[in-house]
Amino acid sequence: MIVNQKVAERERSMTLSLGKVWGQYSIIWVLLGIIIIASIFLGESFLDIQNFVNILRNNAILGILALGMAFIIISGNIDLSIGSMLVAVGAIAIAITNFFGTLFNPELGWLAIVFGILAALICSAVFGALSGLIVTKGRVPSFIVTLGFLSIYRSVSMYFMEGGGFFSNVPAFTKISNSNLFGIIPLPIIYFAIIAAACYYIAKYTRFGRHVYAVGSNEKAARLSGINTDRVKILAFMLMGLMVALAVIIETSRMNSINATSSGQGYELNAIAAVVIGGVAMNGGRGSIIGVVFGVLLLGVISNILNIAGVDVFLVNAIKGTLVVLAVLLQRKEAVR
Repeated sequence: MIVNQKVAERERSMTLSLGKVWGQYSIIWVLLGIIIIASIFLGESFLDIQNFVNILRNNAILGILALGMAFIIISGNIDLSIGSMLVAVGAIAIAITNFFGTLFNPELGWLAIVFGILAALICSAVFGALSGLIVTKGRVPSFIVTLGFLSIYRSVSMYFMEGGGFFSNVPAFTKISNSNLFGIIPLPIIYFAIIAAACYYIAKYTRFGRHVYAVGSNEKAARLSGINTDRVKILAFMLMGLMVALAVIIETSRMNSINATSSGQGYELNAIAAVVIGGVAMNGGRGSIIGVVFGVLLLGVISNILNIAGVDVFLVNAIKGTLVVLAVLLQRKEAVR
């Protein structure tokens, strides 16, 4: 009788352990499964090393935005304005770069680029802080605030650029994103890896990171424990703004331009999709940066597979939307447990 009880307890413990492993690393297993299946059916066209390099490079900007969005969602909020903010900040960055580029000699073009980057960082931080202030001090839901800014940024950008776009007049500007480390690894991949490592450290080992989780899990309890919840939310929005600035620098450098109409379209939805698929709870308080990174990779791999397989481009977003719905359903199921 005692032996049977011990066996039952051991089996139950093993089941719980396996469930915990699946819950924590399910995104990795799914990604590996999709890669294996794609390898079988698509063969060399998918397995080519250059194809994986292209996947990482093409999704570096999405990855950076998703990392910032993770902090926003974990804190119990959402930011729908990042795609339009990217356009506004990109226009400012290129305008500042071009302005100083006309003042300096070509040899000092790097100095004009520095001014453009600083302008992008400052403006994005201010825009993020503004959203955070309205959400916290005005007690307005972040969904409504950022939805309003989505329209404001896009509209003002279209007016500022007269419905067209801006091009950089400083030749060295394109080297930021169109160069390779050791002639092999595109720099956007390096930027994404460094930013992901920094965000992991912030979320895991800093007071701000712990406070973000506390506020998203139970804001009232966090406030009673002495955490300045308003400041945490504002800083989360400012961090999101800085991620937008970094994404702006990479995108405008790679394309050497920014367009008021097409740039940034759908970026906020793709970032949210990557975060949710990566295991971050939409109601806040739960999620990991590693999961977000794998969520970005999963979306990138799926898009690549669909492209190689010749699936109609109009169906790609439908498939991504299905993944988001399934991810949310799985989150609900885990929460019930």
